Amino acid sequence: MVVRRKRLPAAGRRETIIAAATPIFATAGYERARVSDIAARVGVTEPVVYQNFGTKAKLFGAVVARAAGHLAEQLDTLAGQRGDVLELLAGFLAVDHLDRLHRRGGIGALFAEAASDEAPKDVRKASQAAIGVLINALAGLIRRGQADGSARDDVPAETLAWVVLSAIIAWGFRQRNTTISPELEQQILTAALHPLRRVRVRG
Repeated sequence: MVVRRKRLPAAGRRETIIAAATPIFATAGYERARVSDIAARVGVTEPVVYQNFGTKAKLFGAVVARAAGHLAEQLDTLAGQRGDVLELLAGFLAVDHLDRLHRRGGIGALFAEAASDEAPKDVRKASQAAIGVLINALAGLIRRGQADGSARDDVPAETLAWVVLSAIIAWGFRQRNTTISPELEQQILTAALHPLRRVRVRG
């Protein structure tokens, strides 16, 4: 007797494909990842994947958007926690956390590839949208710090969010192009949070 796979609603099928594609793209990279492998992992044919996303580039863009959404959720969770916002951000910028994000197979690898000059137009467009999502989430966390006095409030939260995101991007650049000890790397990341500290007025 043949067991028929239950047909998923369109939105559920897209999510299932994105979930299956994420580790494949993160590990193999955009160029080497095969849509046939993604389809096989889901248990559908390759044309079904294309019916849902149109092109491999648009599928990769959807994967990047989903990854940005997950990171934004982590930042929103931090914003809801008590405690000094700079200490919470220091945990987010810890070397071991960034290493997990950026290593091959991590979602940071997706963002790095999506932002490269060689990425297809649809992928770069998705990368720009993903960066916007992350900036909004970071700015929300920083606004909470500005409201409770744990972050400076004389600079717009969005500006400070770009400072933090720039530190994360620079970390990836250093990992690809230099050899720095974990201790020095952590010092650099800690110093990147200095512009977020409240300016103490000396009386």
